[in-house]
Amino acid sequence: MTTESFPRPIDTHRRFSALLAATAVGVYLLLIVGATTSLTNAASACTTWPTCHAPTDPLSQTELAIAWGHRIAAVLVGVLVAATAVCAALGDVSRRVRATLLAGAVLYVVQVGVGAVTATVGPAAIVPGLHLALGLVIFTAVVLALAWDLELATGQEDDAIEQPEPIEDPTGSAAERTLPAGWLARARLTAFAYFKMMKPRLMWLLCLVAAAGMALAAGPELDAATIVATLGGGVLAIGASGTFNHVLERDVDRQMARTSDRPLATDLVPVRNALLFGLFLTAASMTVFLTINRLAAALGFAAILFYSVVYTLLLKPNTVQNTVIGGFAGALPALIGWAAVTNEIGLPALALAGVIFLWTPAHFYNLALAYKDDYARGGFPMMPVVRGETETRKHIVYYIAATLVSTIALAWITDLGALYATTVAVFGGVFLWAAVRLHFERTEAAAFRAFHASNAFLGAILVAILVDALALTGPLF
Repeated sequence: MTTESFPRPIDTHRRFSALLAATAVGVYLLLIVGATTSLTNAASACTTWPTCHAPTDPLSQTELAIAWGHRIAAVLVGVLVAATAVCAALGDVSRRVRATLLAGAVLYVVQVGVGAVTATVGPAAIVPGLHLALGLVIFTAVVLALAWDLELATGQEDDAIEQPEPIEDPTGSAAERTLPAGWLARARLTAFAYFKMMKPRLMWLLCLVAAAGMALAAGPELDAATIVATLGGGVLAIGASGTFNHVLERDVDRQMARTSDRPLATDLVPVRNALLFGLFLTAASMTVFLTINRLAAALGFAAILFYSVVYTLLLKPNTVQNTVIGGFAGALPALIGWAAVTNEIGLPALALAGVIFLWTPAHFYNLALAYKDDYARGGFPMMPVVRGETETRKHIVYYIAATLVSTIALAWITDLGALYATTVAVFGGVFLWAAVRLHFERTEAAAFRAFHASNAFLGAILVAILVDALALTGPLF
C-alpha cells in the first residue's frame, strides 16, 4: 500500500480512483455520442463552433439535438479529464500514471481541435476516422492509468498461491452415502443429477447470446420456428458439453469444495451412463440443428467439441490463458444464432461474438478470485493462482475496457439504437465501478459482487439488443 495525498476535495487515493473511473466512463459516453453523431450525420446540422445555430430545415431538429448533446458531453468530459490530469500532476501517483493522464489530456485538446475543424470545414478536411481514433486512444490511456494506479494503491508484489490447504471430504465416500429408500425419491435424485450435469445455470445467458444473434440477423421478421429450433438445439448442446465436462473432471472435482458434490464426483451417476447421456444430447442437438441448416449444426458441434475437449482437456489444466482462449466457446452461440437465420456468418455476428469473447475474462476472473484456493487444489493454473490476485484484478479492468470498446464496434456495424447505447453505458459503468471496489475491498464478497455485475451487464445488453432489433428498428436515436 502507498501513502496517498491529493489536492482537495479529492484528498484520498480512493477518491482519486473514483475520479479516474468516472473519467473513463465519461470518455466512453462521449465515444458513444460521437458514434451516434457520425452514424446519423448529425454533424451536418451544426456547422459552427463551439455552439450550434438552429437549422433552417425543421426536419433536422433531431440531428441538431444530437449535435448539441455531443458538444455538451465534450465540455463535461473535458472537465473530468482536466481534473484528473491536475490531480495526477499534483498528487501521489506513479510516473507512468501521471505521464499517461497528462498525455491523454493533451490528446483531448487535440481531439477538440479536430472536432472543430470537422464541424466548420467538413469531414473531408480531416483524415477519416481520426476523431474517433483519438477518442479511443484517450479512453485507453485513462483505463490504463486507472488499472496501473489501482495496482499500485491496492496490490501486493507476490500474492500467487503456492500450496493451498486440502479440504475434508464434505460429501463422504460412495460407500458412506445413503440413498433414499423410496423409488420415487431415488428417481427424483437421479433425475436431478442428470439435470445438474447439463449445467443449467449457463443456459439462460448462452441462449440470450444465440437469441441476440438471431435478432440481429432477422430483425422483426424472425419466426417462431427458427427461435424454438435454435434455442432447443442450443440447450441440448450446452447440456452435452456440461455432461462431458463432468465426466472428464470427475477426479479433480473431488478435490474442490465447490464441485465435490457433483454427480460423478460422488459416484451418484456411473461414468458409462453419463457418457451415453452426453452422446444422446449431442445427437439430439445435431438432429434439431439440422432442421435449420448444416452450418448451424456444424457450429453447434464445434461448440460441444471445443468446450469438452479443447477447453476442458487442453486449456484449463495447462495454461493461464485458459479463460481467455476458452471465451471462444461462449462466443459461438452468437454465430449459431446468426447462421440459423442466414446460413452464413456475417460481420455483425462476428462483432457480437467479439463482445462475448472479450467479456469472458472480465467475468470469469471474478469467480477465479472467489475460488482461487479451490482452483489451486484442483491444479488449475487460473490467473489468481499463477500470477496472483493483483495481476488478476488489473486484467479485469483491461478486459472491461476492451469489452466496452467492442460494444461501440457492434453499434457501429449494426443499426442498434438509443436503448442499446444507454444500457451499455449504465451497466458498463456499474461493472467498472464494481471492479474498482474489488481492488479496494479485496474480499470474496467483492469478487462475487463484480461477478454478478458482469452477468447483469451482459444480460442487460443482450436484452437491449433483442428489443432494439426486434421492436425498435431505427438507427441510433
